Amino acid sequence: MPKMAAAVREDELERKSVKEKARLRLREFDVGDKFSRLPLAKASVLLPLLVREGRLHLLLTVRAMQLRRSPGEVCFPGGKSEAIDKDEIDTALREAKEEVGLQPEKVEVICRLVPGIDKMNHLVTPVVGFIEDTFQAIPNPDEVSDVFVVPLEYFIKPLNYKTLPFKTSSGYSSWVHCFIYDDHERKTSFKIWGLTAHFAVFLALVIFGKRPTYEVDYDLDNLIASSENNFMNLYASLHKRKKSNL
Repeated sequence: MPKMAAAVREDELERKSVKEKARLRLREFDVGDKFSRLPLAKASVLLPLLVREGRLHLLLTVRAMQLRRSPGEVCFPGGKSEAIDKDEIDTALREAKEEVGLQPEKVEVICRLVPGIDKMNHLVTPVVGFIEDTFQAIPNPDEVSDVFVVPLEYFIKPLNYKTLPFKTSSGYSSWVHCFIYDDHERKTSFKIWGLTAHFAVFLALVIFGKRPTYEVDYDLDNLIASSENNFMNLYASLHKRKKSNL
């Protein structure tokens, strides 16, 4: 076999192996529709994974400046559930198609992870899927101003990390992860924080199973149970606040 063909074949095998390891880990954490019946408005985001130069990367977007909510913020493709959506996976795929031109059949959906609750009290389900590293985004200018990728490992060993104080919707003070990622090729820095960072961190913890270089609010020896407990505590605090407002 010529050297060039051998190198291509080796790359292909490496990519398959990286994907397969990630798939196996992610399937252990698949929550399916376990939280789908909670009485909150629904939203979903797609966490698109791709393999580039033998490493997992995550695709993210920057919200258009003319949007009313969170203009210019980094987020995953996603949005609110609509009547035509069968489930959270449908919502995530439909939104990704609308926002960045990603065709649903080009996504290998792996799992749904523990949801989060956003500022508007939507139940936000992260849907994880593999996309091809050759995917060329076509951003919808009404919704997205930029699309970029970050090595997933950056969320375990960041070069620029801090925590930001944050008041939850139920009124208590907390903190959130905040990463600054410098894209040297494009000479641009991106600030990744809030629920987007929360999902990226959890995804990295699930796949790599390593302790990050910063503090996280999980029992890393029992990640499944502690992530679900954290979520249910957040949900309970929201419920408590709703009752006290009646």
